[in-house]
Amino acid sequence: MATPAPFSKYEFLIAWRYLRARRAEGGVSVMTWISFLGIALAVMALIATLAVRSGFRYEFVGIILGANPHVAVYDIAEQNAAGQLDRSMENYAEVAEAVRGVDGVEHAAAVIRGQVLSAYRGRNAGVEVIGISPEDLAAIPLVADPEWSQGALSEFAQPQGDAMAPGIAIGAGVARELGANVGDSIRLISPDGARTAFGTSPRVSSYPVAYIFQVGRFDIDRTRVYIPFGEAQTYFNRDGVADEVQVTVAEPERINQYVLPLLQAGGDVQIWTWEDSSGAYLRALQMEDNIMFIILSILVLIATMNIVSGLIMLVKNKSRDIGILRTIGLSEGAILRVFFICGSAIGVAGTVMGVILGCAFAIWIDPIFSFVNWVAGGGVWDPSVRLISALPARLEGADVLTAMAMSLGLSFVVTIFPARRAARMNPVEALRYE
Repeated sequence: MATPAPFSKYEFLIAWRYLRARRAEGGVSVMTWISFLGIALAVMALIATLAVRSGFRYEFVGIILGANPHVAVYDIAEQNAAGQLDRSMENYAEVAEAVRGVDGVEHAAAVIRGQVLSAYRGRNAGVEVIGISPEDLAAIPLVADPEWSQGALSEFAQPQGDAMAPGIAIGAGVARELGANVGDSIRLISPDGARTAFGTSPRVSSYPVAYIFQVGRFDIDRTRVYIPFGEAQTYFNRDGVADEVQVTVAEPERINQYVLPLLQAGGDVQIWTWEDSSGAYLRALQMEDNIMFIILSILVLIATMNIVSGLIMLVKNKSRDIGILRTIGLSEGAILRVFFICGSAIGVAGTVMGVILGCAFAIWIDPIFSFVNWVAGGGVWDPSVRLISALPARLEGADVLTAMAMSLGLSFVVTIFPARRAARMNPVEALRYE
């Protein structure tokens, strides 16, 4: 008589009958459901965490690259007459033109930077002022196309009001802090102002707000103010010079490949990339992601261990059946495969349900989080702490496959041990006390 092929139809039939509930063996059914739900919830939690992790990194990197330069080109610092280090770049136009010729560079803009105090109707806020031309400001992706805006970017640097002062652009956080809207004139106060015969007096200038933007990152929206480049040169006493040339490249994720060509093109300059300024934070984020992945992997392992408990109970309840099956000719391998199918079926079903729930959570995270925020009475998400304006989630195929592979792999491995116990059961001993 020919030996049946492994995983034959009758093995699946027996496994299916064992998984079905019967009144006398309700405990087995309960353990089956507990195992199924445990795996489903663990896989859901793993996928949801991986999606939020990917969303955080995507949002942070996207905002960093969309609202900040990929590379900043500085002049070599020199000591001025006052004994201070000066990075003023007199040949900024030539440097900008030279770096534009580097392969992969999409844009280069000379800027002026400084920290001042802003004021409006008795309210004050420290801000970072960036002097930039209208064309260069329109080339910043998240300023030209923010998640929310008010006013018109085309009005930036255009004369407005009775004083015909140039319009400026401010972050939504600055506008909220000052209580200012489009059309209001805010004051910028710099301690290093006009030089007179009696010394340096603070410079106070008023500018009408032409454009308010929100890029979605708190530390940018709360501090960023753009004014026209020429006006910034006058305001900061930087006539004829720039502080740096900000460069945008085609592949910011491979920023290191641009460093040497930019240094060669710029001449006697220094380079500061976006990874230099944000790399430590992203590495810390990656470390935290890895720790969370390990913790949730342990949670999946604990959930799969419920399969072992359920199968041990099943083997004990089915000891008489195992003895009969061995007596009529089933091999140890066939018995092992029957109980392996039982445990694996629970793992596969739980994994599939967990993937569905996890993907649904990632896709509909906004209404889910809005509901949680409503139940908690609001204030669950604080952008000033988390730096971005909403909880992000980005569902990636690699993360889903990783969660599925881990859950299925652990389910199959832990199922082997109780299945081997069933297969090695002596049929005579199994039937003796029945």
